[in-house]
Amino acid sequence: MKKSFPMKIGIDISQIVHSGSGVARFTDGLVNTILENDTKNRWTFLFYSLRQSLPNTLEKLIKLKGHRLIKIPLPPTAVSALWNNIHKFKVENLVGYLDWFISSDWVEPPSDLKKATIIHDLAYLRFPETIQSNILKTQTQRINWVKKESKIIFTDSISTKNDVIELLKINGNKIFTNYPGLNLAKQITDYHEVLSKYHITKPYILSVGKLEPRKNLKRLIDAYSSIKEPKPDLVIVGSKGWDKEIKKIINKNEKIKLLGYLNDDELTVLYQQALFFVYPSIWEGFGYPVLEAMQNGTPVTVSNSSSLSEIAKENALYFDPMSIQSIAQAMKRLIDDIQLRNDLKNKGLAHSKQFTWKKYYNLLIKTLMMN
Repeated sequence: MKKSFPMKIGIDISQIVHSGSGVARFTDGLVNTILENDTKNRWTFLFYSLRQSLPNTLEKLIKLKGHRLIKIPLPPTAVSALWNNIHKFKVENLVGYLDWFISSDWVEPPSDLKKATIIHDLAYLRFPETIQSNILKTQTQRINWVKKESKIIFTDSISTKNDVIELLKINGNKIFTNYPGLNLAKQITDYHEVLSKYHITKPYILSVGKLEPRKNLKRLIDAYSSIKEPKPDLVIVGSKGWDKEIKKIINKNEKIKLLGYLNDDELTVLYQQALFFVYPSIWEGFGYPVLEAMQNGTPVTVSNSSSLSEIAKENALYFDPMSIQSIAQAMKRLIDDIQLRNDLKNKGLAHSKQFTWKKYYNLLIKTLMMN
């Protein structure tokens, strides 16, 4: 039955503070879009953490816009144990009556409210060997409750929707694909300070990905190492993950630079000044870095797996992420072919403009109203 305005909607925004992850980027974009655009509905933002805090500016904006913020001083592991494992204590005890509650990528609370959830990917089912054991356990517990209790599911891509249908045996009629948006890119002309800070000289090849097996950095490094000199340096930006061997491998090659987490301005500089961007991930539900590179005018070569070809379409050069030779051949083409780089730059810039948070927000609200 179609609802009318205003709706009371709750959403778990706890993962917004985990900087460097795609889920944090997603949550930040969605929350700020809600605050910017929604003047009709009443939102309740749920945030739990023991050590981390929301930015003061965000807290003030939530109050200024007339919405509620509920903060719970518990670590994510405790909340996961309560809601994913024991599955006790209904979320309405915290948020009260709502028309909808949108759960996070981490926990699925019990509730008599209508629940929607967002599934970013099912990599933990496709490639469990690439997922850290505690995350694997948490996602398995969470998804079991999603299957039983969520009225609707949002996915970031058709690829993930198909995975949900195939692997979770969920009816496709309750699954809605909604492509996330991109934050507006800045044009940073004074880039020398950032490159100097990290001892980067142009030209260089850029890759972005958390240090975990699913990002496939080992094959990327092997592919890069197989390319004969002269060749540009390889710069890898990635927050700490659980793949500790990668760091040891990278340290053996002075032409490979491993940077940790960078703020958005620094990352934007590296995108804009790179010769091209390479993304060898084995499996993604969306793949933010691919579109961010395109948005910043960087030619892209990317895996032909999962959602990545769906998201990038004909605007990137593809390779088989399981083949070192295929990755190396794609990189060598972009090193040598300036015309190909220019073509991909122009096509990527145009393509990235269709991914807006306003479109995401509009479809989200429309779907909640119609269900």
